[in-house]
Amino acid sequence: MLIANLKQRFKTLSSPKFIGYGMIAAIASLSAIATGLKLNEVQTLERQTQSTFFSWRGTIAPPKDIVILAIDDLSLRQGEFYDPKKRPFLEPFRTTTWKRVVYAQVLEKLVKAGAKVVAFDILFVTPGDHGAADDDKFQKAIAKYGDRAVFAASYEFTQIGEANILQLASPESIFQVNPNTLGLINFRPEPTGNIHRLGVQAPPDSGLPIVPTFADAVLQVAKVSYPKPKGDGIYFFGGFDTWANAQQQIPFYYVVDPENWNSEQLQKGNFFKDKIVLIGATAASKQDIQNSPMGRMPGIEIHANAIATLMQGRSMADLFVNPLQQALFVFFLVGTSGGMICLIKRPNIQILTAFGIAIAWFGIGYVSFIYASTILPVAIPAIAVGLNGIALLTTGSIAAQIDKILLRRTLERYVAAPIVEEIVNQPDNFRDLLEGRTIKAAVLFSDIRGFTTLSSRLPAKLLIQQLNTYLGGMVDAILEYQGTIDKFIGDAIMAEFGSPVSRGEKADAMNAIRAALNMRTALIELRKVWQADHKIPFSNGIGINYGEVTVGNIGSTRRLEYAVIGDTVNVASRVEGMTKDLGTDIVITGTLYEIVKDEIDVVDFGDHALKGRVGNVRLYGVVGLRGCDRRIYEQVQNDLKRHTAVIDILKKGQMPKLP
Repeated sequence: MLIANLKQRFKTLSSPKFIGYGMIAAIASLSAIATGLKLNEVQTLERQTQSTFFSWRGTIAPPKDIVILAIDDLSLRQGEFYDPKKRPFLEPFRTTTWKRVVYAQVLEKLVKAGAKVVAFDILFVTPGDHGAADDDKFQKAIAKYGDRAVFAASYEFTQIGEANILQLASPESIFQVNPNTLGLINFRPEPTGNIHRLGVQAPPDSGLPIVPTFADAVLQVAKVSYPKPKGDGIYFFGGFDTWANAQQQIPFYYVVDPENWNSEQLQKGNFFKDKIVLIGATAASKQDIQNSPMGRMPGIEIHANAIATLMQGRSMADLFVNPLQQALFVFFLVGTSGGMICLIKRPNIQILTAFGIAIAWFGIGYVSFIYASTILPVAIPAIAVGLNGIALLTTGSIAAQIDKILLRRTLERYVAAPIVEEIVNQPDNFRDLLEGRTIKAAVLFSDIRGFTTLSSRLPAKLLIQQLNTYLGGMVDAILEYQGTIDKFIGDAIMAEFGSPVSRGEKADAMNAIRAALNMRTALIELRKVWQADHKIPFSNGIGINYGEVTVGNIGSTRRLEYAVIGDTVNVASRVEGMTKDLGTDIVITGTLYEIVKDEIDVVDFGDHALKGRVGNVRLYGVVGLRGCDRRIYEQVQNDLKRHTAVIDILKKGQMPKLP
């Protein structure tokens, strides 16, 4: 009798129904344990969910009293336009590292304009590259206006012998900076690699000076009162260029440029009155692009989001700070929802209910996150509830099969679970492709005629819009003929035909020719549109060479780029530069011409010496494919003459008459 009861109990407990209950309990327990232990995988899932919430919400308007003074690409190029008579104020920009006197000028002008605070997200921890006299000018400005400024400081590890020593890097060793004006620019690392939190403090018992976060320091110096943060999470207002799109991001050089300073936008500095002004790099070349929940953005924009978070009392906080509380909450949520699902008899309804609960919990988490700045455990509970539904669907399906097929073995189980398999097919020589090899290819360079002059005369926003339209059209023309876009160099385009995959010498060469002719046609159409819009139409030059090149991963350990180098590349670049002297738009070398001479009509320009290269190179101007209508070629030549005339007028500081 006892054995019979034990067998019956074992049969009941081993039934699919009870196995489903056991799986729900196991899922709830494992979810709670993973949450309580704060495993990296769990934190990664939760942070990715929070990034999704920000993405769903989209961009919202940032506070109007926070302005970014951006060290952007436009500011970095100002040294090119220095003129001791017309633009003497650009003298500090002439070198790669600007003279610090320019920071002194900006600090003085912004403080006098009424800025609440001028915050430098720049580490001035070593003497400048331009001598003590240059540093002294900055020091004098700090002495006079430093009480309205914040300077970046950073906790950094220094190698001393075999030990890594954590030290505070700050301007105090170079400049006489008030310690109360220092702000830490460090952020706490996350498993996802994104920045989510406001900042860091000195580790306990480190013996290091206690320095507030950059955001705290900025608001303290600006004397802006704000609610006590309930958490340390940043409430991001948007992704890259949020401040720029809100007309609250200004190129750095505008402050020292009298024309821009007196413009309608800056109003002789009145634009900055009562504003928090943050100075930092937005140009990618300055290597301060960070990962955030809303994508990659400059570090100064993350600081702007952190400051706005504190000002508006939106700091993000976990509902449960204690890991044990989080674990118990997850166990209760997953277990209770699993119990509710068990009350439903039909497996297909069970899984729909489970997914409905998971989606509803996502919605609750989203509302709490976005509108209450409160972080709930979302990803793990939602996944666990979904797994409950899958578990019950699985066990329910098994039970249904057992009811229909009585002879089925009791140990046989069917698990209905989604399986994702990633298949990557790589060629046998994939490693060789990365490590480098020598091949033959056609290399094409294209550049806009007189772009430096255009960029200094046209409004930056309109110039960039027109440039992007141009680049889009040229890239499409290249890709149509199997070209590989190697890189953009300002307004210039470099492309290859035959790398990384060759279609044969003549095919690669002809693809390069056809792409260039396609670019010519595309530019003609773009010029019509620009002329109709009363814009200055661009003209370009294209140089193409064919020969051996070296391809492979080139760069540093921090950044590698699959690129093409070699004499063939250099010659192609030089040939493109010759298009202006030769008065045409497409010029090819004799090497390339010998491959395609039966297919194209050309103008023979004879032998020419190229800068930096020994010996002459035979050059040909491309009219078109063999037997083509020459009217397009002649139209381009006329367009080039008109464009040259326009550039000459712009160089004189005048604006040409547009149709």
